[in-house]
Amino acid sequence: MKFFRLRIIIIVFVFIDLALLSGQTLPNSLKASIDSLLENKPISYVEIDKVLGPQSLDTLAITYFIKKALDQDYYAGLSYAFNQKGTVYNNMLNYVEAIDNHQKALDYSIKENNLELKIISLNKLGISYRSGDAIKTALDYHQEALELAESIENPSLETKKNINVALNSIGTIYKNLEQYDLALEQFTSALYLETELNNKIGMAFNYQSIGECLEAQKKLTKALESYRTALAIYEEIGAEDEEANCKNSIAQIYIIEGDLKMAMAILDPLLITVMDSGEKELITAVLISKGWAYMENNDFREAEINLKKGLKIAQENHFINYMSSSNKLLSELYTKTGSYQKSLFHYKEAEKFTQKVTSDLNLNYVSDVIVKYATDKKNNQIEVLAKENEIINLKLRRNKNYLLVGGLLLALFTLILYILYRQYQLKSDKKMLTLEQSMLRSQMNPHFLFNSLNSIKLYIINNEKKNAVHYLNKFSKLVRKILEASSLKEILLAEELETAELYMNIENIRFSNEIEFKVAIEPEVDPHLIKIPSLILQPFLENALWHGLSSKEGEKSILVHVTKEKREYIMISIIDNGVGRDMAEKLKENKVLKRKSIGIEITKERLSNFSRDYQNKFNIEIIDLFDEKGRASGTKVILHIPTL
Repeated sequence: MKFFRLRIIIIVFVFIDLALLSGQTLPNSLKASIDSLLENKPISYVEIDKVLGPQSLDTLAITYFIKKALDQDYYAGLSYAFNQKGTVYNNMLNYVEAIDNHQKALDYSIKENNLELKIISLNKLGISYRSGDAIKTALDYHQEALELAESIENPSLETKKNINVALNSIGTIYKNLEQYDLALEQFTSALYLETELNNKIGMAFNYQSIGECLEAQKKLTKALESYRTALAIYEEIGAEDEEANCKNSIAQIYIIEGDLKMAMAILDPLLITVMDSGEKELITAVLISKGWAYMENNDFREAEINLKKGLKIAQENHFINYMSSSNKLLSELYTKTGSYQKSLFHYKEAEKFTQKVTSDLNLNYVSDVIVKYATDKKNNQIEVLAKENEIINLKLRRNKNYLLVGGLLLALFTLILYILYRQYQLKSDKKMLTLEQSMLRSQMNPHFLFNSLNSIKLYIINNEKKNAVHYLNKFSKLVRKILEASSLKEILLAEELETAELYMNIENIRFSNEIEFKVAIEPEVDPHLIKIPSLILQPFLENALWHGLSSKEGEKSILVHVTKEKREYIMISIIDNGVGRDMAEKLKENKVLKRKSIGIEITKERLSNFSRDYQNKFNIEIIDLFDEKGRASGTKVILHIPTL
C-alpha cells in the first residue's frame, strides 16, 4: 500500500519535471558529478548508482546523462539510465514506454557484455510485462535472469538481490496460477537468501507469501505460523499497511477454523485503523472479511452491510479480485437466507470477474512453461547425479527405451485408427454411390422410358407432329436433367421442381392429360436460394400416380405445396386425391403386374445418409386423407427438409 502512495508521488514529481524541463538547467555541481562519471565509466551497478541513484526522478539529469553517454558510447551507463526511465514509466502505469526503455537497457547491457546489468534489465522487463498482465513473457524474462544469476560463482550484492527479485516474481506467478508447490519452492529459496542479506521487508514478504500458499493448500496451522512470523517483522520495521494486510490474513484463518470470536477481535480494531489510513484496498479487504465472519456467525444483516460496503469500494476503484470475492460471499449469503434470485445474480457476477482475473491463453502457455522449466531443472540435477552413479544412467536409458517403444506403439495405434476410419469412410462412400446408382435406375426405369417413348410414337403415328415434337423435347430435357442431377449431391429447389413438372407432363400423356398437377410455393420460400438433395420428389409423384390415381375414376389431381416450416426447415407436401393406401393395396393384389415402389425406400435411405452433413434430420410423413363421411380421399406425403 505504501508502494501505491509512492507511485502517486513519483507520477506527480515526473509531471512537475516535464512541465519545468524546458526552462531548467542542471546545477554545476550535478553536472560535475555526471561528467566525472562519464570520464571514469564504471561498469558496476553500485558505482553508477552512487551518482545517478539520487537523480532517478530528475528527468532533466537523466536526459542530460543519456545524451552525453550516447556521444561517448558508455553502454553500462546507458543501460542503468534507461532502466531508471523504464521504472518511472512503470510506476506511472505506462507499460509500453516502460518496456521500450527496459529493452534499450537490455540491448546496451549486451553490447557492454555486462552480465550484472543484463540480469537487472531482464528482471525489470519481467516486472513490466507482469504489471501489464503479459504473464507468459514475464515468466520467460524472470527465468532467464534467474538462470544467468545462478550461473555466477561469486555474485555481487546486487546480483543476489536480483536472484530474490526473480524468485519472488516467479513465485507470485506460480501462486496466481494455483501451482502452490512450485510457488513454495521459489518463496522458500528467496526467504533463505533474504535472511542471508538481512533484508527484513523481503523476509516478511516471503513469510506472508508462504502463508498464502499454505492457506490455499488447507495447511492452516502452518499458514498461521508463517503469517505470525511475517506480522512480527512488519511490526518491528513499522510497515503499517503490510502489518494490516497480514492481520487480515490471520483473521481469515480464524474464520475458516470457526474461531469467529478471535477473528472479530482482530477485525474490529483493524477496520478503525485502515479507515484512518484511507487505504481503499485495505478497507475493502477488511470489510469483506468482517462480512464473511458475520455470515459464518449467522448475523446475516451485518454480513450484508459489510459485504455491500466492500463491494461498492471495490467497484469504485476497480479492485477485480475483491469484486469477485465479495460477490461470491454475497451469493452464499443470499442462498442461506433463501433469496435465490439475488444469489444467482451475485454468483454470475463473481464468475464474470473470476474469468477476468485468469486468462486461458496465458494459463495454458504458462502451464507448459512451468512443466518445461521444472523438467529442465530436474534433468540438470539428474545429469549431475549421473556422473557419480552409473545406475541412474542405466535407468535413464531404460526409460528412454520405454518412451521409444511407447512412441512406436502410439504411432502404430494411431495408424490402425486411421486405417479403420478410412475403411469406414470408403464403406460409407460406397454405400452412398450404390444408393445414387439405385436412385438413377429407379428414375430411369425401363417401364417409364418404354411407356414415354410409346406415347410419343403414338403421336407420330397419328400425325400429331406438334404434340410429338413438344413431348419429345420435354422427354429429352427430363432425361438430361435426371442425368445432370444424378451427378450432384444437392440441387436448387427450383431445379428439382422443374424436373418434377417435366416428369408429370410426360406421365400425364398416358393419363390422357386427366391429371391436374400444380406447384404452390409460399412467398417466404425462395426456391432459387434453397438447396435440397437431388431427385427426391419423383419417387413420391410416381407412387401417387400408379397407386393412388391410376385406379381412380373422375377428377385426378396432385398438388406440390412448399412452405417455410421453421427457421431451419422447409416443408414439401405432395397431396393426391387418389383411392388411398388401403384401397391401393387391395387393388394391387388383383393386378397381374405388380409395381414395386423401391424408389421411396431408396429415397428414405438417401435422406438418412444426408442427415450426417446437417445439424437437423430429414423426416418423412405419410398421412391418409378422408372426406367428411370417413371415406378415403387421397394421400399426403410431407417431407421435412433442413436447410442447416
